[in-house]
Amino acid sequence: MNAVRKSQLQPSIIKDIALAPYGYKKLEWVKQNMPVLNILRKEFEANKPLAGMTIVCCLHLEAKTGYLLQTLQAAGARVVACGSNPLSTQDDVVAALVDSGITIYALYGETPEEYHKFLELALDSWPDAIIDDGADMVTILHKTRREQAKVIIGGCEETTTGIIRLRSMDEDEALLFPMMAVNDAYMKYLFDNRYGTGQSVWDSINRTTNLVVAGKYVVVAGYGWCGKGVSMRALGMGAKVIITEIDPIKANEAIMDGFQVMPMSEAAKLGDIFITVTGNINVIRKEHMVLMKDQAIMANAGHFDVEVSKGDLNELAVSTRLMRNNVEEFVLKDGRKLYLLAEGRLVNLAAGDGHPAEVMDLSFSLQALSLIHVIQNRADLGLHVYNVPAAIDQKVAQLKLMANHIKIDQLTAEQEKYLASWDHNK
Repeated sequence: MNAVRKSQLQPSIIKDIALAPYGYKKLEWVKQNMPVLNILRKEFEANKPLAGMTIVCCLHLEAKTGYLLQTLQAAGARVVACGSNPLSTQDDVVAALVDSGITIYALYGETPEEYHKFLELALDSWPDAIIDDGADMVTILHKTRREQAKVIIGGCEETTTGIIRLRSMDEDEALLFPMMAVNDAYMKYLFDNRYGTGQSVWDSINRTTNLVVAGKYVVVAGYGWCGKGVSMRALGMGAKVIITEIDPIKANEAIMDGFQVMPMSEAAKLGDIFITVTGNINVIRKEHMVLMKDQAIMANAGHFDVEVSKGDLNELAVSTRLMRNNVEEFVLKDGRKLYLLAEGRLVNLAAGDGHPAEVMDLSFSLQALSLIHVIQNRADLGLHVYNVPAAIDQKVAQLKLMANHIKIDQLTAEQEKYLASWDHNK
């Protein structure tokens, strides 16, 4: 721990502390629906595994994330946070968190300049460990705060996009502290990425547009776990689903799951609703936009607002206007209208409430346990990206079953012996 940091923490920068009562209600609601994290919180309150630690988190600051921060606080940590997306911060939740003793630098609708300023202010606390969402905080530490990075114990990353960046750094031997790939844990991507993203993306699109999905062509770019969830829910609502992919294995999987697969250049002509879930840049660009139907809708469910080229949209448009909250209209020269939701940002958080509490209960339990694991095992960890230990995955899974009062079978001694033997004739 670094003694110098205690005096460097600046006061919170938030919208309005008077919003706290509304935020407390949201926090109470998610707490009631996050039983695994409740169990862990009681455990942490008893043994204080983060006592004396400063933990800095760059996350989507809404109620479920807020309860994670309160859980880390209950574990003994001094918690500092900033938002990972300008449109996902809920000012009332932030106010409640600050009122409960957590330092936060975040505003809904903050400018890019404010976004980076708040990251810097959070890091001025000189954290012992971090939790990142998209690896922006890690990037700053490695680019402009290298001396600080060298004394950080480690951290966790919860997104596919962030893990891609981190593994690239690992391959280049550029990492200055170990990071845990929480996103890649089974209890994360099998539920958060698939069921959480699948539900929350469509919840946000439906409430934002108030349009029917049944009978329409839905184009999903990317058939990873998030793409699978979005596609599955679209199918359930009666959509005709098209998948675009660059990976031949995933493309074949999509076909076997019953979906059409084609390049975006072909899908662009058919789609009514387009959803990008790739983590890459310019997945939908000018060459596709010029082929789209009148009134086609585009939304992004990847972490950064780069998957739909807003530059190309603005170049093609002769006029723009806000039609509804989070629905921007782009009128092209030929009179066609294209619509972009939530400024091309993460639609399920920028235009909705994010994943359901029951799903994030699993992901945030993994976050808390993984962070403690990194801190407690610092001496054994090199400067690499690590997968979440199987024991942590299993613990979260077992706690979830216990919380739901569900029992499962166990192997008999005979079965264990059978599985451990290669000679079944003995």
